[in-house]
Amino acid sequence: MSLFPQSFIDEVRQHADIVTVVQDHVALRQAGTSYKGLCPFHDERTPSFHVHRDRGFFHCFGCGLGGDVFKFLQLHEKVGFQEAVVQLAARFGVPVPEVKGDRDPALDAERETLLQIHELAAAFFQDELRSPPARKARAYLEGRDLPAELWERMGLGYAANARERLRDHLTARGLALRDLIRAGIVIERDGRNFDRFRDRLMVPICRENGVVVAFGGRALGEGQGPKYLNSPETPVYSKGRTLYGLHLSKAAIRTKGFAVLVEGYFDLAQALLAGVEAVVATCGTALTRPQAVMLRRFASRAVLSFDPDAAGEGAAVRSCDLLIAEGFQVNVAELPAGTDPDTLVRRDGAEAYRNRLKGSRPYLDFLLDRAAVRHDMNVPEQRRRFLESMLGVAARIPEATARDLFADRLAHRAQITEDVVRAEIRRAAVTRQTSLADRPGGGGGRLKPAERDLLAGLVQDAERAMAALSGLENDDFRGLEAGRILSTALDLGDLPPSAVPTALFERLSTEDVELLSGSAARATAPAAPEDCVRALRKLRFERERAEVQGEIARLQDQGAGQNSPQIAELWQRKKLLLDQIEALNV
Repeated sequence: MSLFPQSFIDEVRQHADIVTVVQDHVALRQAGTSYKGLCPFHDERTPSFHVHRDRGFFHCFGCGLGGDVFKFLQLHEKVGFQEAVVQLAARFGVPVPEVKGDRDPALDAERETLLQIHELAAAFFQDELRSPPARKARAYLEGRDLPAELWERMGLGYAANARERLRDHLTARGLALRDLIRAGIVIERDGRNFDRFRDRLMVPICRENGVVVAFGGRALGEGQGPKYLNSPETPVYSKGRTLYGLHLSKAAIRTKGFAVLVEGYFDLAQALLAGVEAVVATCGTALTRPQAVMLRRFASRAVLSFDPDAAGEGAAVRSCDLLIAEGFQVNVAELPAGTDPDTLVRRDGAEAYRNRLKGSRPYLDFLLDRAAVRHDMNVPEQRRRFLESMLGVAARIPEATARDLFADRLAHRAQITEDVVRAEIRRAAVTRQTSLADRPGGGGGRLKPAERDLLAGLVQDAERAMAALSGLENDDFRGLEAGRILSTALDLGDLPPSAVPTALFERLSTEDVELLSGSAARATAPAAPEDCVRALRKLRFERERAEVQGEIARLQDQGAGQNSPQIAELWQRKKLLLDQIEALNV
């Protein structure tokens, strides 16, 4: 949600001519009703980047990126939405109002209270780390070769081996017990309440601005349950939307243009000690799309530095696929077996780890090697299987030049002629263009016409499209390629129509933004939104009718008679669906 009133954002959008903004960075020439130039977000020789002044959005048919004037500035300048609004307001002379917001005051008050609790708890834990009972926590950190200066920088602390120490400290300062429970630092069980973290080294987890929102606790004794105990999700903390250490490293990441991704708190700590400042951690969980989208604001390149075991390798592959879908250039730094960044720096020194990062290889090369070891290249059938296993990878490479280079490497590995490999990859690329599931650029190959035209309407005539969309339900979106986008738009019904396109571009994933802008760019004469909605409802009823018919056939195969209660009920349901379909045909 924006901190600014919608009227101000609308005024900025009206004044901020998108062609003028884009021309600051891209040479454009008019081509019919749009403007055309070389895309600033990927390398290309033939212009495929289009800007539509009248409809206020851009779309690249090469890499698939698209959005409105705010989205362009966010992508190009690596800034957040609020900052993009402020920059455009300054550029076009729109006075920036004082931020009052239109949020629920009670919700804002709760969040402020939770943030205050976490800040006070973090300070308390840090003080405790200096106390006599924390000697084993300090010994643990010293044993991991972490100096006291780094403890301070990371805000490390200690939770004493006492059931109510933090609870009593915070309630004595006037904080309500219910809020401590809501914050997740106090547990209520069987009518009693006590501290969640006891006898643990405490690691504060911060937002990118340094505000503490959660904790990770590392066990220091035996029989304490899990080695790492983390805060639960709260109104101020979502694990899948937080990157550990980003508040420490975002300046370095932005300066260097890349980020090193590690898995844990102490991997990040040792990377910092090794002089690797542009580093963030996923804290042992799989990278999520919101995390990748957040990181994309600061860099366009990433180096994966995960554990070399099977789990780490699998996480690296999943993370690389996600990062590539979000527009990153991705390398993989391979570490010696049995090590992670933490143990490698401590065992072999900082230079050894930095050299591993410098020697990182492009993700595609990493995949080739990974697949090659699973196949015997001396056996023709095995070579063929190797080739087939790599075609899906090739299909996800958006640029023809990059695909050709990959084809050369693949042909060399598979010992198959380049012509054969290139032909196979071309076929895979054609299949990719008709499969949105594998297309980060969102070409719309499997979009139904009604979906495509309704998406175009949300950008080109949001008032009419939103009015029509209100006639749909979330069940109508099941099985649709554009289902996530339409569902998100349905949730924006309380916004003024003029705010809908920007709100969508802000909330959607990169993949869905590309699908939305691509649909708007391709739809020269879209069908009326009302007709699109009617077609989608008809599609849902036809799908449900087929499901009912399938259930009838299944029961009959099991011996159920035509007059059995179950089949009779299904026939009634089928008749109702047929009536609904017929009504939509009128």
